[in-house]
Amino acid sequence: MVNNATSVKAFWLSFLISGAAVPLGPIAATAQIQDTSTPEVALEASAVPEATPDAALAAVKIEIPPLAAITAAETNSAVDRALPDTDTAWVNSALPQTDAATVDPALPETDAATVDPALPQTDAATVDPALPETDAATVDPALPKQDIATVDPALPETDAATVDPALPETDAATVDPALPETDAATVDRATTTPEITEAIRELPPQKLEIANSPQSQQVAEASKVADISSETGSADDLSIQEDAAQVTSVSQLSDVRPTDWAFQALQSLVERYGCIAGYPDGTFRGNRAMTRYEFAAGLNACLDQITKQLGGSTGNLVKREDLLALQRLQEEFAAELATLRGRVDALEARTAELEANQFSTTTKLNAFAWFNLSGAFAGKRVRVEAINGNAAPLDRVPGRDPVTNRPIVQRVDDPEITFSHLIWLTLTTSFTGKDQLVTQLAVGNGNSPANQYTSPGLFNTFGTPFLDQTAGVNSNEVILRELYYQFPVSNSLQVVIGPRINFYRYFDNNNFSFFVDGASSFNSNNSTLLTATKRGAGALALWDISRRLKLRVGYLGESMEFLPSSVFNSASNPSQGLFGGTNTSTAELTFSPSDRANLRFLYSRSNIQQIGGLIGAPNGRPINGLADDGFGGRLGNATANTYSFNFDWSLSRRFGLFGRYGYAETNIFPKTDRPDGTIKTQSYMLGFALPDLFKKGAVFTASFLVPFDVTGGRRFLVSGGGNGGKQYEIEATYYLPVTENISLVPAFYAIWNANNFDNNPTIFVGNLRTQFSF
Repeated sequence: MVNNATSVKAFWLSFLISGAAVPLGPIAATAQIQDTSTPEVALEASAVPEATPDAALAAVKIEIPPLAAITAAETNSAVDRALPDTDTAWVNSALPQTDAATVDPALPETDAATVDPALPQTDAATVDPALPETDAATVDPALPKQDIATVDPALPETDAATVDPALPETDAATVDPALPETDAATVDRATTTPEITEAIRELPPQKLEIANSPQSQQVAEASKVADISSETGSADDLSIQEDAAQVTSVSQLSDVRPTDWAFQALQSLVERYGCIAGYPDGTFRGNRAMTRYEFAAGLNACLDQITKQLGGSTGNLVKREDLLALQRLQEEFAAELATLRGRVDALEARTAELEANQFSTTTKLNAFAWFNLSGAFAGKRVRVEAINGNAAPLDRVPGRDPVTNRPIVQRVDDPEITFSHLIWLTLTTSFTGKDQLVTQLAVGNGNSPANQYTSPGLFNTFGTPFLDQTAGVNSNEVILRELYYQFPVSNSLQVVIGPRINFYRYFDNNNFSFFVDGASSFNSNNSTLLTATKRGAGALALWDISRRLKLRVGYLGESMEFLPSSVFNSASNPSQGLFGGTNTSTAELTFSPSDRANLRFLYSRSNIQQIGGLIGAPNGRPINGLADDGFGGRLGNATANTYSFNFDWSLSRRFGLFGRYGYAETNIFPKTDRPDGTIKTQSYMLGFALPDLFKKGAVFTASFLVPFDVTGGRRFLVSGGGNGGKQYEIEATYYLPVTENISLVPAFYAIWNANNFDNNPTIFVGNLRTQFSF
């Protein structure tokens, strides 16, 4: 009969299983981690590039010199920006413009001067509509125009003065605002703009890529300005290159030809003002579109150059019309220039803050912290194979009845509910950007209540939440869990070497049984038979043969942080060493027929060191339990061969299947006169996953599994064989991200035929895990 205390425990367990807790949240899947006792997988760490202020800033503050009012010679009237210009004639808005002549609006116009087809003008001539324009001469329509002089169509000019279409001016005439402009007319150029009579040379609209000259301030380098908004384009879109070489002649730009329509404009900007630079490969790339931010950056470069020329001996080379044009452009792009200045200031501040607070220029720190609220309940006493069932699980010792030679069986009571913690700190250091030195520290005090039901050699092997564990031998001691160095040999081959490498970081991974957000018990995270060296000293080779095929091979000598070095950790023990104690050689071939499916085939060969004359867990996998010679006699070192198959398959975005199968044979060699023997075992699991269930990023997994089925040689097992039953489990886990760094993970397990006794009661285990990542 269940007593009152048991009823209280049952109430608390049901409360725990129901998931009652304060919601906390998701993980940042960017850490490198694995378990301390069995199954585990790792998140790859990224190399940490070096951060320097110079590399983060490609720009400096932009000082835009205000242009003072410029005094010109004189004009006959004010210049109105909105009015074109004429020459002593009334201009019909339907006609381009004339001078003492009627002009057909279909005709450009002519005069005894050069005419730009973009600026139709005439002066005392009749124009044939079939001809662009003439004056005492017939004009070939193939020629834009001619009259005593050749006219560059890129630089439209008229007779008495050159007219900039961007700055329409006239001299003494009434101008219709609908008309372009002609020579000698009065133009109103805004009431505050200086009057001018000198020639104004207009550069036609053109798409230019402008780079800073060596003398100008740097405005931006897209590859280093990370927070430029989408309207600035990609990193390649900004052509203000820090490493762009200043050219002194337009001929140095390999893709610019004298026949290009903008050749003269480029020539002036390059050779006169020095504010155009080419790309490092000597090209200008003039056919490429530019953004307003790019133009503002180039404008700022020219402003800097002109400011320096005005302040130096070369100030007389700067034309007033250029200054006026720059003033207008400065006003037009004031918002963009101010935005660039603000972004540069913000980058400077952010870089200074990062520099002051960064952990290291070469090392990245990430971590996990887990709070575990766990309970287990059977309602009846559970059979275990031990001579001292009342002892703590790790202190239990197996034995045989001297009369029947069968393993001695004891019964244990239900455990109490526990609340524990586990923390992993991972330091990832990169020296080249492609390598990584990983150092992982751990501390914890967990001992899952489910362990209360285990026979010797089965601690942390069934119905136990994977993260409800103690990191080291003793509670709350900080231990070194992983230490290794990984570096590339080629683009497809990497090598891992170290004194403590996590086996499950590289082998037997599965997309739906990763302990952070998938199936959550020791039995379901990884194969229960696969390796005798969960952590070990040695080396691995990781070869990505192709996108669909990967090969992993490795050799590890046992070096496990949760076992006392006085007895275990054979790789660092001089009497056993890297090759004489417990060690495992493993090969895994992964075939991915599609992006949604992975098939993994594994083989492990283990040499197992006997401990106290027994072979088995915790360093004796594939045996879960302990073996002797079948009559209580001692064994020597053993060997084992394990074969495993593992798959995961995402049938859709919201449904996936996963599973494992393992088969192993352990060869034992008695120290007595008993014959050698073989223990044959198998394990299997099949489950499904529901990603994004109820919330994006959430994952529900459920699985059925048999962790340790003995198919031959049961007589050699002094613990773990039970009465011939077959333990099986059903597990369910729901990973619920609440924030980017906090997750809530309730889990529930039901265990039948525990310890392979078919007459054991069903055990129920509940775990509520709060997971922090940073």
